[in-house]
Amino acid sequence: MRLFVAIDLAPNMKKSLIGVMHDMKKQGITGSYVPVQNLHITLAFIGEWKEPEKVMEVLRTIPVEKSRLSFDGFGTFGDVFWIGIKGNQKIKKYTADLRKALADHGIPCDKSKFQPHVTLLRGLKGKKPVLSGVPDEDMTVSRVSLMKSEMRDGKRLYTEIGHV
Repeated sequence: MRLFVAIDLAPNMKKSLIGVMHDMKKQGITGSYVPVQNLHITLAFIGEWKEPEKVMEVLRTIPVEKSRLSFDGFGTFGDVFWIGIKGNQKIKKYTADLRKALADHGIPCDKSKFQPHVTLLRGLKGKKPVLSGVPDEDMTVSRVSLMKSEMRDGKRLYTEIGHV
């Protein structure tokens, strides 16, 4: 099964991103918009792994410190358009500790530099959106989730397996 560790966004954060995506659609920005229920911050992408319980064991060994998150700027990775997350040292340290612990337990995960963001659109075609500003929303992070990603009826579905 395809797994990743993520921070689920609070309802106020998701609601503000719906507004951003609506503005993008009004500008004629096309691509595959991320469904609101799938909006999250990926901390570690594991990929195909058959032992989610082993991942949960690792997650239980790393305490999640409460911290505040807010949005900060927009960007792209190729044809992926995203909104950034303000630099949060607790989340960055947690992610580094998480990835190291997963690797130490033989669980594969991405090794790319951590760029905290929420993907809004994949397959961006043409011009970049012109947006009036970053939503002024924030949330408290107090847990992380192990998520399963699967295709159902041609759509990507994310399901929480467990959280710490």
